Amino acid sequence: MIKQIFGKLPRKPSKSSHNDSNGDGGVHDNSSLNSALGPNSLNNSKPGSASSKPSNSSRSNNGPLNSHSSTSNKSNHGKKTASLASQAGPISASGVYEALPSFRDVPSSEKQNLFLKKLSLCYVVFDFSDPSKNLREKEIKRQTLLELVDYISSVSSKFNEVAMQEVTRMVAANLFRTFPSPNHDSKILEMYDMEDEEPAMDPAWPHLQIVYELLLRFVVSPETDAKLAKRYVDHPFVLKLLDLFDSDDQREREYLKTILHRIYGKFMVHRPFIRKAINNIFYRFIFETEKHNGIAELLEILGSIINGFALPLKEEHKLFLVRALIPLHKPKCVSMYHQQLSYCITQFVEKDFKLADTVIRGLLKYWPVTNSSKEVMFLGELEEVLEATQTAEFQRCMVPLFRQIGRCLNSLHFQVAERALFLWNNDHIRNLITQNRTVILPIIFPALERNTRGHWNPAVQSLTLNVRKIFSDADQAIFDECLARYQEDEAKQKELQEKRELTWKRLEDVAASKVVSNEAVMVSKSISSIAIDKGTAPKATASR
Repeated sequence: MIKQIFGKLPRKPSKSSHNDSNGDGGVHDNSSLNSALGPNSLNNSKPGSASSKPSNSSRSNNGPLNSHSSTSNKSNHGKKTASLASQAGPISASGVYEALPSFRDVPSSEKQNLFLKKLSLCYVVFDFSDPSKNLREKEIKRQTLLELVDYISSVSSKFNEVAMQEVTRMVAANLFRTFPSPNHDSKILEMYDMEDEEPAMDPAWPHLQIVYELLLRFVVSPETDAKLAKRYVDHPFVLKLLDLFDSDDQREREYLKTILHRIYGKFMVHRPFIRKAINNIFYRFIFETEKHNGIAELLEILGSIINGFALPLKEEHKLFLVRALIPLHKPKCVSMYHQQLSYCITQFVEKDFKLADTVIRGLLKYWPVTNSSKEVMFLGELEEVLEATQTAEFQRCMVPLFRQIGRCLNSLHFQVAERALFLWNNDHIRNLITQNRTVILPIIFPALERNTRGHWNPAVQSLTLNVRKIFSDADQAIFDECLARYQEDEAKQKELQEKRELTWKRLEDVAASKVVSNEAVMVSKSISSIAIDKGTAPKATASR
């Protein structure tokens, strides 16, 4: 009975309870508390309030607990009378954010515990929308993060599971966030000019940059055992990292690119998952939103990954080319990532030259019709692909390919016509064309002749004459045959045009002779049949 009465009385925190809070179990409590506090916690939460207590939801959001933490959690589950001060660790009961001692000021045996406490301190996320808010606390956190980066870089012993868990949870608390949807969703990327528009800068970058640097050092550290770390740098963690590629801040995307590439290199077990997750981002971008800020960075990572593919290529990789990379030519904002996309496509063709036919036909499928600048980009990529193309694959696709090139030669946009004519400056492509001139020349000869006789741009005319000379020097007989056929076709077209004009003139004369009366105009059978054959309709009304 007396013990029950004493048990209800509030206890004064003792030294032993304070010391217990600095152990592994205490670190778990600290991390749970700080994650529960969240952004602006120092101003919005009061000591002793319900919001300052660790909740189950905050623990679940911070990832799975390791066996040691869960054991200590069970042993302390019944101690509900523990004071807030003993749980908070570096944050006192009055809500003051205090700095911890430097690693230089503690013995080596205490550095591991201090490392965990400093990670716990960095769980608090500050509001950077108001630059004058929490200046002292922000500086304390910045200095603490810098110390953590130095410690990870210089540590000489393997990280244990507790440290790995706390590092990933601290990183998740600081980095994983939702981007502002109103401004983000209203962006029209095809109209976004990177040169004219001011680059977006995240106001929290002073802290974010150091957290990214910490994560990068942790991933590349030789003291990080991939077999243990994969439990914490797991699939959900990687997915949330990939979500951050949609950040408006170019600096953040550059860090993410480096970190994801290092994770791909170190955690071999995650490689198929990472490729599949990137595929899903591309699918959503191509077929749903056409809005994403990080496509160029993801393609840059893939360029390096494709470069390391072993031969022969797996079917999975070929499907990725057909289903994801080639359709990436479709969105209107392709100019924002075309350089990286072109590199990936070319890597595939260089790895397996038999894919050239698939790639060229894919380019023709998505060839722009009214966007001249996009057409110039396609021609540039086509040249890179053709440079890696062998004769057999070239012959499979040369007919539809040079029909499209012929249309480009006659484009009224001089840059399109000029870029198409530049293909003949490439020795390899010129040799492929020359070897197959009997098929190619009849297809593009009309376009060359029209350019020579009537293109408005002198540079295009000059380049066209050079191409004509290449063909005439290679095979004068075929050239003369194509010229004779062109002149014959031209004469036939002229004759048809004259007949068409004569037909319309006769119709107009018949209509004019009957204009005074109200009776219907009779059209002779021969005239109407000629008009129908030529695809025209008589202007006068025929009587029944």
